[in-house]
Amino acid sequence: MTDRERPEVVDLFIIGGGINGCGIARDAMGRGLTVTLAEQGDLAQATSSASTKLFHGGLRYLEYFEFRLVREALEERETLLAAMPHISWPMRFVLPYHADMRFESDTPTSRLLGLVMPWMKGRRPAWLIRLGLFLYDTLGGRKILPATRTLDLTQDPAGRPLNPKFRKAYEYSDCWVEDSRLVALSARDAADRGAQIHTRTLVVSADRADGLWRVTTEGAEGRQVHLARALVNAGGPWVEDVIRNVARINSTEGVRLVRGSHIVTRKLYDHDRCYFFQGEDGRIIFAIPYEQDFTLIGTTDKDHKDAPKEARCTDEERDYLCAFASKYFAKPVTAADVVWTYSGVRPLYNDGAKSATAATRDYVLSLDQNGAPLLNVFGGKITTHRRLAESALEKLAPFFPQAKGNWTARVPLPGGDFPHDGVAALRAGLRARYAFLTDYWAARLVRAYGTQAAEMLGDARTASDLGQDFGATLTAREVDWLVAREFARGAEDIVWRRSKLGLRMTAEQIAALEVYMAGAQAAGAQAPAAE
Repeated sequence: MTDRERPEVVDLFIIGGGINGCGIARDAMGRGLTVTLAEQGDLAQATSSASTKLFHGGLRYLEYFEFRLVREALEERETLLAAMPHISWPMRFVLPYHADMRFESDTPTSRLLGLVMPWMKGRRPAWLIRLGLFLYDTLGGRKILPATRTLDLTQDPAGRPLNPKFRKAYEYSDCWVEDSRLVALSARDAADRGAQIHTRTLVVSADRADGLWRVTTEGAEGRQVHLARALVNAGGPWVEDVIRNVARINSTEGVRLVRGSHIVTRKLYDHDRCYFFQGEDGRIIFAIPYEQDFTLIGTTDKDHKDAPKEARCTDEERDYLCAFASKYFAKPVTAADVVWTYSGVRPLYNDGAKSATAATRDYVLSLDQNGAPLLNVFGGKITTHRRLAESALEKLAPFFPQAKGNWTARVPLPGGDFPHDGVAALRAGLRARYAFLTDYWAARLVRAYGTQAAEMLGDARTASDLGQDFGATLTAREVDWLVAREFARGAEDIVWRRSKLGLRMTAEQIAALEVYMAGAQAAGAQAPAAE
């Protein structure tokens, strides 16, 4: 097939449909630039849908003296919370403490403590934890989220699921986020502003020619050639591959692939708080209320040597997480309790750290100006994605003097135009308007679509007005919305990324959804073009 040259020249061509790529696309469009984005699979198909689902400062990063990263992340929590109260909300974290706890740790803080107070080797004393939480409370200018407090676990409900030896805990604030929905809504906002978003589109090559980037892609529309004034490589785990094999540029910069695996169990406790558990190996894990009826436990930190798409939670990692959690919960967590696992690869900047846990979580933006500009994005955290996008556009600003300034802080994503504490009122209003909705159904729709849930339901008077029922409250009306508005193309896109309904649907229901979506796409492809 011959290349089909596109006449228009866009300002930015972005490779990668994860949170960094979609965040940069959205920011650039709001500045008046033109953008095309290509993603080889579905949006958030890799790292950006495999996080621990938290907007958090990274309490443990204080042990590595990463104060700038922690401060920036803490500042972002409330900025992001105001912009997406449907998919992000405050959460309280319970950190159990016992004086006999010992840890194998080689962090800068541990080494300093061992040098100054050698008798404290292997310990995180209560005063050190409280100091860290004081810094956590104050570094980011917290306004909405409540401060740290001490809990008596013999009296507080948070103590009931735990081993009785834990009598004291600290409770602090962070935020939950629906990571893959954040990506989809960022892409949608960029598209609403005029960006061209191409999913299931592989970038075959990128070459500099006549002061521009000539980018060749392969997708549903065949082979195409795009022209751009600048190229942004937000390939995540594939960022190094893009540099070497797509743009064919020699570079000493690279990524360290670190696998983070999670397990999901049936609900292990009844309250709505998260647990922060410290391990004897120096690691930490979270146990988090998940999707109303489950508990999410993670994450691991393992160097990943295989291809990024081969990331899987191994039996060893599953058993490690079960054993880790069982040291805290009164009832042991076993492999039989696990209903689902997932794993993602973090593309951390290769800073030469000794261990995966010690590798920096900070992002690095590298600008290649040998011809048309190329910006390579290394690392990053979902919490700092908006600041990363601002930094990326600042790097590119000299090439686009017409671009407007920063604008994304507290600007709502689609459906997020309501107060951060307005979810209950929104849910009640939806139930009053659509009497057929159950409590669970209404809560799920509000948490997914916010103020646009009613727009999606439209004039429906009964559940049957929403079309085919695929199970677990998923209907044809919602599927059609996700195809038209959020770039969903297959059943997996919907049940594992636009939602987590795969936890509730049977294999037969998911197969029926796949048939429906294939039929809808075939009908769309055969429809005559509008004159």
